[in-house]
Amino acid sequence: MGSTIQEGILWQSVLGEIELSISRASFVTWFKNTHLIRNKNGVIIIGVPNVFIKQQLERKFNPMILETLKKNGVENVEVEYKIQALDKEKTNQKEELIILSDQSSDRPKNKVSSLSHQYRQGLNEKYTFENFIVGAGNELAYAACQAIVANPGSKYNPLFLYGGVGIGKTHLIQAVGNEILNNNPDARIVYASTEQFVQEFVDALRFKKNTDFAGFYRGADVLIVDDVQFLAGKEKIQEEFFHTFNALHQANKQIIISSDKPPREIPTLEERLRSRFVWGMSIDMQNPDFETRCAIIQTKAESHGLELTSDVTEYLANYVQTNIRELEGALNQLLAFCEMRELEPTLDVTVSLLGSGKSRPKHISPRQIIEKTAKYFQVPMEDIMGPKRDKDIVVPRQIAMYILRSELHLSFPKIARELGRKDHTTAIHSIDKIEKESVIDNGVKTAIAKIKEKLYV
Repeated sequence: MGSTIQEGILWQSVLGEIELSISRASFVTWFKNTHLIRNKNGVIIIGVPNVFIKQQLERKFNPMILETLKKNGVENVEVEYKIQALDKEKTNQKEELIILSDQSSDRPKNKVSSLSHQYRQGLNEKYTFENFIVGAGNELAYAACQAIVANPGSKYNPLFLYGGVGIGKTHLIQAVGNEILNNNPDARIVYASTEQFVQEFVDALRFKKNTDFAGFYRGADVLIVDDVQFLAGKEKIQEEFFHTFNALHQANKQIIISSDKPPREIPTLEERLRSRFVWGMSIDMQNPDFETRCAIIQTKAESHGLELTSDVTEYLANYVQTNIRELEGALNQLLAFCEMRELEPTLDVTVSLLGSGKSRPKHISPRQIIEKTAKYFQVPMEDIMGPKRDKDIVVPRQIAMYILRSELHLSFPKIARELGRKDHTTAIHSIDKIEKESVIDNGVKTAIAKIKEKLYV
């Protein structure tokens, strides 16, 4: 049993380091369901669930695995990969080994600690400011996070970031924690998903460890809570979070929260929590614009040691319009396809692989843009295209012109004609005006983002 435990700990240590070195999606795809079969006579045999994962580990990840083994004191070995599914009994053993190998807690290894450890996440070191791509949709959030790093607890406390799925909220809030730790290794940073907070609270009630639970969260110098919308409808847990929030805020400790919607739109959230969430600064993170999507693609490709041509980059940036995770998924799909077949990621290859996918960009007409704009502002389409010059008509008309230019790259005379204008200088003036206002007016920025989002669903 002792030898088995040591071997299990070895592979868990390797997986733990690899998880910090590659993307979460890659780790889950290629490593999550692997296990150590044998370590004997200079040969390590790793069990994998299928031939595809076996090929990827052999061709792409073997050097990384060997290097990580070396860091863990295992040198001059040969690694082989054998197709063997991990059965339930081994999975349970693996979870037990993780608990046995945990040296990070001084608490007794009782049942509560073990359960908590299994889903306690902590910061992921790969999320840094250096690899976060800043664009028009997230520059305010990025600046606020930088200000917090400079002086935690005194500015923008709490910071509440909200926005759609896959736009970089988790990356940014964890980058704050990682940067504060770089500046002050003694700082106590607690990062938790709301799911983790809820589960640990339930365990604390079940095993009568409420004091341990409160001490863990209220002893933080910086508390970062992800997806706080999942507190909705959980009255007892909202009460505990309320007291945790108050204790930290009173002690001038930094609180950072993310959600998929602003506090006022989270259903069944207690008013006392809602009011506290907006004490500091609430920032709406928007979907990445075209230029930002291109920068993300180029950066991710470079991290794989590849340089994509501009036509491939632009095709991918148009292929996924809103979600960074989907964008990375499309890129990973292309790179894996090319690597398996030893192809160059050209535009023809990209189109043939992704062109028939469900996420392929729709062909958007000028009329659709005008219709979506009118619907968003709840004004008749005829009014936007007509002669009226009321403010509640002029602004939607100007925004429609801006989107016609930014999405379809129409000429100014063409834009003017689409909106029923005779003089194209009206279009030039309107687009210039909205371009400037979108930088300083969150209402205009949000309207543009929401209308664009509706165009591609």
